[in-house]
Amino acid sequence: MTPFPTERAVRTTPEGLLWEPSDRWVRGVRGEVTVVDSRHPVLVWEPAVPVPLYAFPRAEVREDLLRPAKNPATGTHTGSRIFYDLEIDGELQENAAWTFPGADLAGHIAFEWFGRVGRGLDHWYEEEEEIFIHPRDPHKRVDAMASTRHVTVEIDGTLVADTVRPVLLFETALPTRFYIPREDIRMDLFVPTGHHTGCPYKGTAGYWSFRDGAAHATNIVWSYPDPLPAVGPIKDLLSFYNEAVDITVDGAALERPVTPFTRRVPERTRK
Repeated sequence: MTPFPTERAVRTTPEGLLWEPSDRWVRGVRGEVTVVDSRHPVLVWEPAVPVPLYAFPRAEVREDLLRPAKNPATGTHTGSRIFYDLEIDGELQENAAWTFPGADLAGHIAFEWFGRVGRGLDHWYEEEEEIFIHPRDPHKRVDAMASTRHVTVEIDGTLVADTVRPVLLFETALPTRFYIPREDIRMDLFVPTGHHTGCPYKGTAGYWSFRDGAAHATNIVWSYPDPLPAVGPIKDLLSFYNEAVDITVDGAALERPVTPFTRRVPERTRK
């Protein structure tokens, strides 16, 4: 009997890629055409990129739809030298797929996700569940927990939220996010922007900006009106970028963290 693994089965390539086999059944679709149908995908982490992507055995890819790239996107993926355009019904998606260098991932092809970079395959499924933006990292947790902590939020010295019934969202490698009921937020100080983002762990979020109109407070608060079941408690609650506002929890002021989202926060709000 094969022993149950107790450590990550991640391998490293000479180019600095991390990769790991996955047992999930993964399909990738462009329009109505299934381009990838794989029961042997591998997850690949590129250096300095916090989220994984999938690569697939060639036998599980519609290679008949791939063409040598007319304008290879060199430098966009670690060490990649071979890029492909995807052609379906006369429509060409440039640099939709590529191969990684080295022996470890030889015979595999990776694809761009349209929802992440604006090209590539536009629908992805793990088993029968659609996933968005990028594959879920099997070594990452996202937990939403109701709390009675006293949380306040200030923007430029103005108190905009005060609650003792937040939901705390704990996500691996990111700061704790505090989701607050609308009744405990000065919603008269915010205006919806029409901006949306997607998350494979939480769903699709809508955004608000601080009403003073300053660029530094644009899209500073968000909410998930229809979150994925795993984080159902955050439904319709609002959360602020810790990186951009002043949050106090049970009387203790939190430091503003530096995260991959910090670059989205204009300079004036940083401390």
